[in-house]
Order: sequence, then structure tokens, then C-alpha cells
Amino acid sequence: MEASNQSTVTEFVLLSLSAHPKQQKTFFVLILSRYLVILLGNGVLILVTILNSHLHMPMYFFLGNLSFLDIRYMTSSIPLVLDGFLTSRKIISFSGCVVQMFLSFAMGATECVLLGMMAFDRYVAICNSLHYPMIMSKAAYMPMAISSWVAGGANSLVQISLAIQLPFCGDNVINHFTCEILAVLKLACADISVNVISMGVANVIFLGIPVLFIFFSYVFILTTILRIPSAEGRKKAFSTCSAHLTVVVIFYGTILFMYAKPKSKDPWGADKQDLSDKLISLFYGVLTPMLNPIIYSLRNKDVKVAVKNLVSRHIHILELFILF
Repeated sequence: MEASNQSTVTEFVLLSLSAHPKQQKTFFVLILSRYLVILLGNGVLILVTILNSHLHMPMYFFLGNLSFLDIRYMTSSIPLVLDGFLTSRKIISFSGCVVQMFLSFAMGATECVLLGMMAFDRYVAICNSLHYPMIMSKAAYMPMAISSWVAGGANSLVQISLAIQLPFCGDNVINHFTCEILAVLKLACADISVNVISMGVANVIFLGIPVLFIFFSYVFILTTILRIPSAEGRKKAFSTCSAHLTVVVIFYGTILFMYAKPKSKDPWGADKQDLSDKLISLFYGVLTPMLNPIIYSLRNKDVKVAVKNLVSRHIHILELFILF
């Protein structure tokens, strides 16, 4: 059928993780609880990095940006996902889908660059500790963080601009629970080769280059740590970067697993794979931002003390308020 004889798509229908009501309720409770933990955990991290003067350092400034990014990333999609569990027809407008794609794409690319910046910060702190205050001054780390956001936003603007130029005139059912860009592109009734190539280049820039940068940074970091004569010194040095390394492994490990696993050619296998892709996407989208504040709180003494002081201070204020 000719594209001109078909109606232009003005809205999309999203698929749920499950068609069974009981499972939908379970997913709703699980995702909502994790979303609240993400808001609370990352919100507390942002507060302590702002309010605690001892955390006014490059590493914690980047951490605050990472927490804000995680909140923004989750808020761009999770409320709609939760609403989808409560309604029979999961509809999103074309413009709403475009906004969701832009935000999720921008946040993902920004996080990749930001994790690379954080690796550089750890490299300078351990390998060039004497020059750390001069190299990682406020005049250096603030532009680094800003450039991460600008780069992620610019990349997303390019990808989404190419996507919205495509005609969507046929099926409007997205085989995903969010407006995931690859799932949306499959619905275009035109050649998407340019989009695929553009995203491939973007993946090299925003996934490949940061991974290599982080890898070589930690090669130099581990080499430097192993040269430290005392076991206590090695332990202290490694503890300053263990939280970041853990977050990097979870973040990139999930992405690599998602895109590197073999595709099934069997129709029944393809259905199972679609569900697997959605669950991995859910893990990447929900659990990673939830784990970030937990990892940094457990593996960083300064953050742990700052969070404890903030909580105890507010509990004390609450007790005084109740008494009076």
C-alpha cells in the first residue's frame, strides 16, 4: 500500500511487560518502590554534596551530577510506565514519544561521558596526587561536567532530528514499554539506514571512546596502586575509586550484555528475546540508578558520614518539632 494512502501516525501504543493482571500489579509495586528509592537515594546524595562543605570536591561534584542525571532519566519514562500498568490502553502522543526519546537518549549519552570524566578525576587523584588541586580546579571540573551535558544533549538532538523526519504511516504499536528509539524506528515506513549509521557512529563516540578512556585510566591507576609499598596505603588508594569502578562495571556490563547477546531466528525464540530485552532494559533503567547511591554510600567513607550526619540532624529537628 502506498504511504500516501495511509494515515499519518499521531500517537503510539506501548506494550506492557506482561498481559496478566497479577503480574502487572507485581511489576507496578516493584517499579514504584524502586523509583521511590531512586528519588530518595539520589536526592539525599545531591543534598549532601551541596550542604556538606567537606564534599565540595570534583569527585562529589561529578557524583551530584550523576545523581541528578539518574533522577532526570527515570522521571522521563517511569511515571508513564507506571500509568501503563493501571490503564488498559497504553497510549502516548507522537510529541510525547519524541520528548521521551530525546531525554532518555540525552541522559544515556551524558552518563557515558560523565563516567569517563569521573575516571579522569580518579586518575589524577591517584597518579598525580601532588598536582590534583591545580589540575582539577573549579575552573576545570565545572566545564568538564557542563561539556558532558552539552555533548549528550547535542547527540540526542541529532538522533531525534533524524528520527522525526521519517514517515510513520503504518503500525503504531511499539514493541516496548517506553519509547525506545530502536523500537520506534522499526515502525517507520521508510529506509532507516541513515539512522542506523548515525547511531552506530554515536555508539562509537559515546560508548566506545569512554570505555577505552576508563580502561586505560584504571590501568594506570592500578599500576600506581601496586607500587605503593604498604598494604594499608594500597587499600586506601583503591577505596577512593572502587565505588566508581563498581558503577562503571554495572552500567557498561548491562549495555554490552544487551547488545552483544546473539539474536534468535526462531519466532518463538524471538518472542522470548523481546521479553528478555525488555527485562534487561528495565534492569538498566531502574536498578542501575537505584544502586548508584547505595554503592557510593557503602564504599565511600566521606559520603557515608555526610549522609549519616544529614539524617541524624533532620531526625533531631523532627524530635524538637514534636516536643514543642
